[in-house]
Amino acid sequence: MTLHLFEGYGIELEYMIADKATLAARPISDLLLREVAGNDEGDFDNGDAAWSNELVLHVLEFKTNGPAADLTKLPALFAAQVTQVNGLLAKHNAMLLPGAMHPFFDPMTETKLWPHSNNVVYETYNRIFDCRGHGWSNLQSTHLNLPFADDAEFARLHAAIRMILPILPALSAGSPVADGSLQPALDYRLVKYSTNSARIPSATGKVVPEPVYTKDAYYREILQRIWNDTAPFDPDGNLEGEYANARGAIARFDRMAIEIRVLDIQECPSADIAICALIAETLKALIDGLARPIDDLKPWAVDPLAALFRECMVSAEGTVIRDADYLRALGLTGASATAGEIWRSLRERVMPKGSPFAPALDVILDHGTLASRLKRALGPDPGHDKIAATWRELAACLAANRQFTP
Repeated sequence: MTLHLFEGYGIELEYMIADKATLAARPISDLLLREVAGNDEGDFDNGDAAWSNELVLHVLEFKTNGPAADLTKLPALFAAQVTQVNGLLAKHNAMLLPGAMHPFFDPMTETKLWPHSNNVVYETYNRIFDCRGHGWSNLQSTHLNLPFADDAEFARLHAAIRMILPILPALSAGSPVADGSLQPALDYRLVKYSTNSARIPSATGKVVPEPVYTKDAYYREILQRIWNDTAPFDPDGNLEGEYANARGAIARFDRMAIEIRVLDIQECPSADIAICALIAETLKALIDGLARPIDDLKPWAVDPLAALFRECMVSAEGTVIRDADYLRALGLTGASATAGEIWRSLRERVMPKGSPFAPALDVILDHGTLASRLKRALGPDPGHDKIAATWRELAACLAANRQFTP
């Protein structure tokens, strides 16, 4: 079925499986999926939702079982999956743990790849890149898939996504801790993600995708270049698919959608879906000419967007933007603004009045990203016990589908 712009939403939420007593990552997603599905295929249909495996055994993914027409129903849908899985994990003394990075996970010693069906791609990635790193095995995210029907819709959607992708960490940064200590970036997951394919730089590019606006051009200028660069390391062609593209937003022509991949998983589904709703409404407004015709945004160069993205990974909502042309493209008239101020302005202009997502967005825009709230709760030099107690509170937030406030 062909869907036009914003006629459906595909959401994917990734969670860690952790030990209830120690918080250590538990590599038992295959055991859980086998219990419910009766096989090692790594997928389980659960009505309007589906569960699936990921690269590593300590991660479980929930997703909409096909495109969802209405975002308002999804917080409750995903919260129900969390409740069900936590019930199943209880007998293993385990639970789901939110947060884009496990605070104590040691990828060199604890990484265990999915070993069952369809694992040839994972094994190829591991052979080429060595997946024992935070950028592969300790980065849980929210993916937002948005449909397009043809090249014309793809071009408009891709142009709009490119413009706001650099400031998405100002909404979703949630990974200030790794290796048991505070890190120098509020979105440390993206810092690691942006370098995880360094052996084949074309795979990730500069995270912000290039200004390419047709399927033929996308295959020629992006995908074919990746496949050519990967070929010497991948003689069997296991990575010759659209999934080899690791940019922050990737075109999936196999499903006629663009997948936004730079969002840190939040502490509860209500927060994740609220962020996705604001992103969707912003993209609609940009495509409809919020401040400029969408065609004026298409030529925007990669380098200034990528530079802004790198700053936003570090400072999230506090990032000061002094590019007046960029601000005007988003409808702001001042000489400078923080990324958080941009999102507050966009929210006021694009979100419908009385939106059910308003309470969750209020927490994020008034009190800061999850990363900022975590840093305030932890203090300047938190020890293991303080971090552990804070992540136990995150687990309680996930179980109750409520947001974290220090």
